[in-house]
Amino acid sequence: MLLRTLNMKMRSVATGLLITVAFVAHAADDAPHWGYGGEHGPEKWGDMEAGFSACKLGKEQSPIDIRNATKSALPALDFEYTKSSAEVVNNGHTIQVNLVDGGVLNLDGVPYKLVQFHFHAPSEEKINGKAYSMVAHLVHQSAEGKLAVVAVLLTEGRANAALGPVFKNLPQTEGSKKTLGANLNAAELLPAARGYFRYVGSLTTPPCSEGVRWQVLKQPVEVSKAQIAAFRKLYNMNARPVQPLNDRKVEEN
Repeated sequence: MLLRTLNMKMRSVATGLLITVAFVAHAADDAPHWGYGGEHGPEKWGDMEAGFSACKLGKEQSPIDIRNATKSALPALDFEYTKSSAEVVNNGHTIQVNLVDGGVLNLDGVPYKLVQFHFHAPSEEKINGKAYSMVAHLVHQSAEGKLAVVAVLLTEGRANAALGPVFKNLPQTEGSKKTLGANLNAAELLPAARGYFRYVGSLTTPPCSEGVRWQVLKQPVEVSKAQIAAFRKLYNMNARPVQPLNDRKVEEN
């Protein structure tokens, strides 16, 4: 969830329009260079600039290791995804798929528009200490600018047909992009069983803003060894370490 990418989309979604822009990982000369290792790694994010302070000081940070979740009568997730044209972008931190009109996720009667999804390897979320090969984060935004993310865990197995067009069109260089047709439907990325964990967290990349509604689907989805390798050739490790739960409650249905 690259900051500059997300901020541009937040402004456009609020006006009812989704504007696709050309992505460059570091859009401004003075933008801090953050990454996943060494002097630019997650342990340093909170010190890079004042706007990143939540990465160090926040008490509701993501990702987390999900353990001992509280059983609750959570409502079924109300997905209303639609076929959309899409753009696959290498933004310097991950591969991101921007959707023109991918539909919505309804939470408590509020529609959250599906704006984009992107990948991390290995999965940032852990379930009882276990990480998966990858994860897809489906990022949604309400008309008021609030964010909700659905995490789809990806495990090695059969080739994933729904993600086939994405993995076949991975832009190989930072800032490059490829356009897909109008038949990408994010509903095909979801597992058949849609039980989930729910908690309140943050963006997993700078500025680590909090107040994000997280839904982590329990059932993983298969992707092939070759598909994993294609992504990891570009981003072998782009996962933030798990963060303290503190006083938060994690629920599961």
